[in-house]
Amino acid sequence: MSIRSFFLTVLILMAASLPARGFELQTLRIADNVYALVGGLSMRSYDNHALNSTSGFIVTPEGVVLIDPGASAKGAALIERTIGAVTAKPVRWVINSGAQDHRWLGNGYFASRGARIIALARTVKEQKLRAAIHLARLTPILKDRLDGTEPVTAPEPLPGDRATLELGGRKLELIWPGPAHFAGDAVIWLADQRILFTGDLVFLERMLGVLPFSNAPKWLQSFQIVEQLQPEKIVPGHGHPGSLEDARRDTEAYLKWLVGHVRPEVENWTPLEEVVEKLKDAPFKFLRNYDLLHKMNVNRTYLQIEAGG
Repeated sequence: MSIRSFFLTVLILMAASLPARGFELQTLRIADNVYALVGGLSMRSYDNHALNSTSGFIVTPEGVVLIDPGASAKGAALIERTIGAVTAKPVRWVINSGAQDHRWLGNGYFASRGARIIALARTVKEQKLRAAIHLARLTPILKDRLDGTEPVTAPEPLPGDRATLELGGRKLELIWPGPAHFAGDAVIWLADQRILFTGDLVFLERMLGVLPFSNAPKWLQSFQIVEQLQPEKIVPGHGHPGSLEDARRDTEAYLKWLVGHVRPEVENWTPLEEVVEKLKDAPFKFLRNYDLLHKMNVNRTYLQIEAGG
């Protein structure tokens, strides 16, 4: 064997022995010591660890504040490794913005490593109510990647609709804007930098999903907290960080269209099937997952308005 062939063989063997690069979160710097973790715009899958969402973290002198820990223990470990590429400081605090799986089911992993779990009482109530449903839904998707995941909630939930926190010398505000994607979802406001982590109140680049637990008319009302705060930068629950104008375009405008077109049909007693067909074409096809979600959103919004929403 020639020297060239020998080294070529060594390189091939070395490459084969390296672990394959799998799914990775995209880390985006929003401001000094503030980062977004973007998991992509697709639906949940085994490959993406059900991290088809956007979370974030803040680096303080005393440790890291993580906003939303992922949908599983293994997903939480992936988030921790991603943060480790930015800072060697440990995650000391985990804030839950909401009750959907990727907002809190990674709590147990970080709690076992000494982190304090923080959430509003409203959020914790909704988490406990929906935990079994989320785990059942994730089991066929994540399979072995769900192993070790326990539905751990904040042991001392914060009362009321607003809570001011000082963590590692950084001041944050946890605010409940009203019912939206889930009844107890909150936003995290960094007033000094005018950055808003919206959780699932805002979707950018992809279509929001109206769930059986959502309330589209009230979600539209709850969006007003975004208008009131006038953030300069928004870290959404799904999609890449953007501006207030982006949030108006991708979330508020769609909710206005949805509620504005469905409500008159409900009031006129138009049958549900006819409404879904009549409204199947909306001016929001630029949003990812339109074909998968829009007709379902019309269906559920109709039922919510019919029930008094």
